[in-house]
Amino acid sequence: MPDRGGGPTGPRIRVGRPSRRVRTLLMTLGVLAVLGMVFTMFAGFWTDWLWYRSVDYSSVFTTTLSTKIGLFFVFGLLMAVSVGFNIWLAHRLRPPLSAMSMEQQNLDRYRMGIAPYKKWLLLGITALVGLIAGASASSQWRTWLMWVNGVSFGQKDPQFNLDVSFYAFDLPWYRFLLGFGFAAAILGLIAAALTHYLYGGLRITSPGARATAAATGHLSVLLGIFVALKAVAYWLDRYGLAVKSSDFKATDSWTGLRYVDANAYLPAKTILFCIAVICALLFFATLWRRTWQLPVIGFGLMVLSAILIGGLYPAIVQKFQVQPNEQAKEAPYVEKNLAATREAYGIDDSQVTDYPGIAETKDQTKLRDDVANAASIRIMDPNIVSPTFQQLQQIRNYYAFPTNLDVDRYAKDGKEQDTVIGLRELNYAGIPKRNWINDHFRYTHGYGVVAAEGTSADSGGRPAFTESDLPSKGDLGTYEQRVYYGERTTTYSIVGGPQKEIDYSDDSGEKTYSYQGDSGVNLDNPVNRAAYAVAFGEPQILYSGAIGEGSRILYNRTPKERVEAIAPWLTIDGDAYPAVVEGRIQWIVDAYTTTNGYPYASRTTLGDTTADSLTATNDQRAVVAQQNQVNYIRNSVKATVDAYSGEVKLYQWDTQDPVLKTWMKAFPDTVEPRSEISQDLMDHLRYPQDLFKVQRELLTRYHVKDANTFLSGSEVWQVPDDPTNKTGETVPPYYLSMKMPDQNEQVFSLTTTFTPNGRDNLSAFMAVNADPGTQDYGKIRILKLPTSTTVSGPKQVQSQFNSQQDIAETIRLLRGGDSEVEYGNLLTVPLDGGLLYVEPVYVRGGGLKYPLLRKVLVTYGGQTAFEDTLEKALDKVFGGEGTPVEPPADDGTEEDEGTPPPSTQQPSTVQEALTDAQKAFEAGQEALKNNDWEAYGRAQKDLEDALRRAEEAQSGGAGGARSSPRATPSASPGSNS
Repeated sequence: MPDRGGGPTGPRIRVGRPSRRVRTLLMTLGVLAVLGMVFTMFAGFWTDWLWYRSVDYSSVFTTTLSTKIGLFFVFGLLMAVSVGFNIWLAHRLRPPLSAMSMEQQNLDRYRMGIAPYKKWLLLGITALVGLIAGASASSQWRTWLMWVNGVSFGQKDPQFNLDVSFYAFDLPWYRFLLGFGFAAAILGLIAAALTHYLYGGLRITSPGARATAAATGHLSVLLGIFVALKAVAYWLDRYGLAVKSSDFKATDSWTGLRYVDANAYLPAKTILFCIAVICALLFFATLWRRTWQLPVIGFGLMVLSAILIGGLYPAIVQKFQVQPNEQAKEAPYVEKNLAATREAYGIDDSQVTDYPGIAETKDQTKLRDDVANAASIRIMDPNIVSPTFQQLQQIRNYYAFPTNLDVDRYAKDGKEQDTVIGLRELNYAGIPKRNWINDHFRYTHGYGVVAAEGTSADSGGRPAFTESDLPSKGDLGTYEQRVYYGERTTTYSIVGGPQKEIDYSDDSGEKTYSYQGDSGVNLDNPVNRAAYAVAFGEPQILYSGAIGEGSRILYNRTPKERVEAIAPWLTIDGDAYPAVVEGRIQWIVDAYTTTNGYPYASRTTLGDTTADSLTATNDQRAVVAQQNQVNYIRNSVKATVDAYSGEVKLYQWDTQDPVLKTWMKAFPDTVEPRSEISQDLMDHLRYPQDLFKVQRELLTRYHVKDANTFLSGSEVWQVPDDPTNKTGETVPPYYLSMKMPDQNEQVFSLTTTFTPNGRDNLSAFMAVNADPGTQDYGKIRILKLPTSTTVSGPKQVQSQFNSQQDIAETIRLLRGGDSEVEYGNLLTVPLDGGLLYVEPVYVRGGGLKYPLLRKVLVTYGGQTAFEDTLEKALDKVFGGEGTPVEPPADDGTEEDEGTPPPSTQQPSTVQEALTDAQKAFEAGQEALKNNDWEAYGRAQKDLEDALRRAEEAQSGGAGGARSSPRATPSASPGSNS
């Protein structure tokens, strides 16, 4: 039988203590692990400090860090003291004797178990809640700094007559304090209740009273504090109505008070505040009455009142007072929302002008002459020609251009012209042999600017470069060409040490260079090297022989990263752009100050409103702050990042912005005054795209000033989808030097179009003066088209282009073989009461891996032309030879006066001519592949002849009533593009 004595019957195995050597080893490993964790945390802190010091913005680091630490300790200590005091007090108020019951006998075991560790348990609990509360509070450093440093807006809300700064700076901090108070009250109440229960102050099943008098008083005070905080919450909720967002008419987002808010919720919150105050006093009175009867009744009445007064009553008002006469009831509040929204987004001065949409002058010659004055039409699309820049100017595989180039202004022959510009940045994927030395020591920078005229192309359809080659040379003069900081530079480099860098290569071989700037962090110090080895997870930084005296590590190298790190209180525009300024390449970064606390101003999500067809296809042109909801925005700061030294400068752009003034008080000496902007830099500043996109989205509804029109929704617009691609995203805004009807000369502008909600015809054209050198910079002009006439919108114009029989046939020829047709930006230009549309057409194929300009589409006043050059297309449209644009007939054909019906045409002759054109096109492509320019020229002549015969056959000798299908798929070297 087995032994039931509970012990083993066999020999005992003694488990001895570990040997001294093992204990020493374990202790050493433990100490090393702790030291490793400590050094890892130190490495993060130390590298951050070194980086901020290297860019001369150490005050940002110290201010942010000290604020976070201060909030952590203050609120962590407050929470720890609150919870710890309530536990201590509950223990102090415990009854001297516990009741004789099974419940108390079971609790005795727990009391005895924790008795030796009471102090340690108290310290552990308070430390834990203190750490959690402190970490949560430290994340509110922005809220604290804005509250402490807030300045007045000088504007008051229409309901409570309080300065806007109260809602933008004060109310968020008060809400944080209220939330912290609720958390402290609830945690203190839970901790006190558990302690009272553990030590017999509260009983569930024991006979007699369920709570001692001391426990009753203690918990009643805590409940009274909670209810008092709820009273404060009701009072703050009154002001919160001015910045509250809600759905309006099931489709629109609404911010501010509506009729039901002002006449039901506002008085309800006041009544509930009074009830909560009385209820709190009843809880405090239990210190003397020692009974919960009255406070519990009061609390129940408060809950019931919240349901009836705070919920049911407003619903009744909405149902029976507002809905039967909504327009009249809501109109006064809509007017407040209209005014506040227009002010908060800077669209209050928008100029809306009626525009006929139909040409007022019948003199075609005069109209043709007016085109040059109306706009400098840009036929080089920066979003299409990047592969052309890449193919013709990349020079080496380890260089690359951004997917979307930028548009800027540069002077040539004393005249300012729109210029397409891009930097030859470092392309890590193109490094011939990837290893740690090559990636981080040898290939460290890009080289040079490449720029081309925006309004012309060379004879082959290529960009007309004004700055090109390697090293770059051209119209920009002498400047520092090395690009150590750029949009594609996303990894670190170690420069300036014993390892030489590849500067660039030419016919004589590789040129080497050693960084001469003082950017980055010095790695001479072994502590710095160890810290970066840990921070970057790269141990070779610690011991590599490629690092020596003078070595510096460069990181945080994209313009967006550097500005965000230096000014974490700014929202950064998604598109930084380069400019040559005073002999240096400078990245120009637009930055915004925002808030979501502007009373009555409707909110918008920046990530949604700044998305368009370009951000959908380009990772580098990111949208702004994906889910950041704001209802106030200003382009308050212009920042520059030197492409060689990485130096960052912040300039105060909006001198009246109270949000910027607040942050400048919080971070003094970080933003330079506007007067420090040099004239050379000023010449390259522009109105930012993302702000423009936010404003145009708001203007789809807020272009009206009348409350009744706004409520009816009859004037709601939409931003049309981009007709030139299939992303389904909205059309991007386009930079263009142009003249609006009330302007005397062309101004660099940012433009867009609007269509009616749910329709494709044009409803308005919008342009903003984007040139800071002019007096009315930032002025928004909107040309509103009449609703009684139909003017084609971008999608319809594109569809009309594609539906023209001769144009479609030419496009088919251009797509012959393996060629692809790419449509460029569809530009809209107001001209003499009408609207001129221009769209460049590019062809990529025939052995070429990059697009070349081959055709230009132009339409105006019902006349359309599709020609080799812009000049020819304009001549055709305004020479009376264009094709009237009409909707297709039901049978798919298009007819106009003077054109014989399909049955009377000569399809066999046309077909023969088009077949010859196809053969000539293919011969030209073959010659292009073989670089046989003589054969290519012959093929182009044959193609011209075939297309001419097709035109004559199609028109039946009637003088060309239909537009010519002439189209050279690859313009001859002698043609003018």
